[in-house]
Amino acid sequence: MKSKTILLALLAVCTFSLKAQQALWGGAPIVSPEVNDDKTVTFRFFAPKADTVLVTGDFLPTEKVKTPFGEADAPINALMKKDEKGVWSYTSDKLASELYSYSFIVDGLKVSDPNNVYMIRDVASITDVFIVGGGKADLYSVNDVPHGTVARRWYNSPGNEMARRLTIYTPPRYEEGKTKYPVLYLLHGMGGDEEAWIALGRTSQILDNLIAQGKAEPMIVVMPNGNVAQQAAPGESPKGLYKPTFQLPHTMDGTYEETFMDVINFVESNYRVKKDKAHRAIAGLSMGGYHSLHISRYYPNTFDYVGLFSAAILPDQKMESKVYNDIDGTLKKQIENGYKLYWIGIGKTDFLYKSSVDFGAKLDSLGMKYTYVESEGGHIWKNWRDYLTEFVPLLFK
Repeated sequence: MKSKTILLALLAVCTFSLKAQQALWGGAPIVSPEVNDDKTVTFRFFAPKADTVLVTGDFLPTEKVKTPFGEADAPINALMKKDEKGVWSYTSDKLASELYSYSFIVDGLKVSDPNNVYMIRDVASITDVFIVGGGKADLYSVNDVPHGTVARRWYNSPGNEMARRLTIYTPPRYEEGKTKYPVLYLLHGMGGDEEAWIALGRTSQILDNLIAQGKAEPMIVVMPNGNVAQQAAPGESPKGLYKPTFQLPHTMDGTYEETFMDVINFVESNYRVKKDKAHRAIAGLSMGGYHSLHISRYYPNTFDYVGLFSAAILPDQKMESKVYNDIDGTLKKQIENGYKLYWIGIGKTDFLYKSSVDFGAKLDSLGMKYTYVESEGGHIWKNWRDYLTEFVPLLFK
């Protein structure tokens, strides 16, 4: 009798939930977000007793806010309107083709959209996402093209004295042949992990589409965990389920650079790859750009292609590791050894803009050639996906 009562209670809760979000307009489900034909997007949220519902996201105009790292751009909040059925709605202006993220704020509480199952984690924040197609975001979509394989692999890291996890993309038909491929090592930013580039960066979709269009060489992309105190992303290691944090021990202290050969050794021992400088590239965003800069100069005859995406170059930071000794000398060694591409991208309103410009001036003084790209916006995934789509077609030509 007791179990029957519990079952009836559960059914009542489920029925109420379904009615709350679907039994509107004659039983039709709520559609949110809805990308309209004119590229505006309509958001809807059922909350008849709420006093205020806002929507916020990177599709909205921004305002300056203070962060521990300086000023940054943050999206404003837009007020939604409630109809007679208790459904709040907001329709955006026409949006450019892009992958966007958003959340609702209901009476001061930030919540996810119950009608959108597509969500992405960024450090400890979960946001809903949607894609406006018909432009560059078509590269971020799963299209009818040959697809590569995405795997999560564990490798032994003697330098860190632990098993560690990475994400690896192999191109279409890798499993069917004997071809050896070039490798791009793609590094995440602070607070990220081996899931960041594949989820937020849409790496597998971008590579599938660029390769299918003949704009990129088939390649393997390795996305390691750059937090040497971590075995793997939160929830993916024996540590269990815990709240992710932004900064971990040994962040940007030289340990990752010193032990990076553990990653390369694993890849070159377990995958069909071309094991020479001409077929290795390294790139990363923010902290990953910092790591890419220093790994490429610490091992100055290892990579022919280097990409710094909004690199966290912090000239005032005290760096005691041997990795950071003789920076100018090792950069000169890179020049002497030769390389094919040194690529720097930065947003005009990025809080790291000045340090990127200053680093460019250092390279100028050393006579080191590089490609420099400025984009609109700040320290955001929108820019980093753009940089990846610009950088990848330049590799291994």
